[in-house]
Amino acid sequence: MTSSSLFTPPVTHRPDPSLAHRRARAHLTLHGPDGEALADRDVVVRQTRHAFWFGCIGFDLVDLANADSRDPGYDQRLADAWLGVFNQATLPFYWGTFEPARGTPGTARLRRAAEWFAERGVAVKGHPLVWHTVQPGWLLDVARAGGDAVTGAGLAEVERLQRERIRRDVADMAGVIDTWDAINEVVIMPVFTAEDNAITPLARARGRVEMIRMAFEEARAANPSATLLLNDFDMSTAYECLIEAVLEAGIRIDRLGLQSHMHQGWWGEEKTLRVLERFGRYGIPIHLTETTLLSGDLMPEHVVDLNDWQVDEWPSTPEGEARQAEELEAYLRLLLAHPNVEAFTYWGLSDRGMWLNAPGGLLRADGSPKPAYERLRDLVRGEWWLAPTPLRTDAGGRVDVTGFLGDYELSLPGAPGGPALPFSLDAPGPVEQTLRLT
Repeated sequence: MTSSSLFTPPVTHRPDPSLAHRRARAHLTLHGPDGEALADRDVVVRQTRHAFWFGCIGFDLVDLANADSRDPGYDQRLADAWLGVFNQATLPFYWGTFEPARGTPGTARLRRAAEWFAERGVAVKGHPLVWHTVQPGWLLDVARAGGDAVTGAGLAEVERLQRERIRRDVADMAGVIDTWDAINEVVIMPVFTAEDNAITPLARARGRVEMIRMAFEEARAANPSATLLLNDFDMSTAYECLIEAVLEAGIRIDRLGLQSHMHQGWWGEEKTLRVLERFGRYGIPIHLTETTLLSGDLMPEHVVDLNDWQVDEWPSTPEGEARQAEELEAYLRLLLAHPNVEAFTYWGLSDRGMWLNAPGGLLRADGSPKPAYERLRDLVRGEWWLAPTPLRTDAGGRVDVTGFLGDYELSLPGAPGGPALPFSLDAPGPVEQTLRLT
């Protein structure tokens, strides 16, 4: 059987700068409690949620959510900036930091953080369930089973513990975290050499496809309604071949995760569209899961593994900040214009604690906004958002609303304290809906 029989044949999706595929025109009919149409009434419509995921990692807000922040003033400023733009948070479930001592997972702490975001209308994703990096040292001890070599018995126990970990964490977080990076960076997983860990030998022994099967099947068994991602930084044909092998093996991938850490310069329009076309041909929605754009000097192109570049000082510069704002806008416009893309996650709000000490945050280390943050806020909450809009129903109680896919509320300003009627725009094009006051 060839892979072409298992996924959507290649289709050229032309970017649509009008974003018609992300908009709907709703014909609303408003009725009173008695069922009569409310004719010639002033109403106000406002958007409450965007269907597209504008995401950012929420790592820096875990302390604040748990009320044990060491710098609550700074963290509150971060929270205000975060919530001023984003509607999706990624939380860290790296096994080595989540369960540094065997049998002591940080479940309560991360669940409280997830609930903190959810209470504010934010969708939450866990990252990741299986990865060969940031591994607990005790797991490597299990793999070695008392010696220096990783034995077959040790690998069997590692697999058992990994399966157990997936089931435990997905079940413990169900209902508040229902989206997961099920497995991360599998292309390199069996050949990874930068540090000793217990997962690389397991991947070498079992194979990439079976590692993915394990992650997806265990997570789905623990939460059948979970949305599961296959996530990777490798945008070469090796990732495409892996995806096709997974589909041939009958494993369902809910979403494809594509990382875009651009420490060596942004991809540009041509590469971005080429990547979206290549990975969009499978008919699986795409999440740009990890995006970084720098506001300082770029990393040299000769660096192969980004983790190899370590500097003590890597400042943000005025020229770099202007470039970052332009590139972020250009990149996001390409993503929204492409129908395969449904989510984007920026990998760090502030320069403080940024991966690799890079000037990749949207805020400076002191918490002040860079031009990129202001540009993003103006796009997400301005150009791509329906501000509170006064309208008037016609003689039949009808009113038309055009907006981006997402959630909305309709209220009657002449009825103080009256209910706000929720409605959603779930699909592009015209829709008919009836709203009724109670």
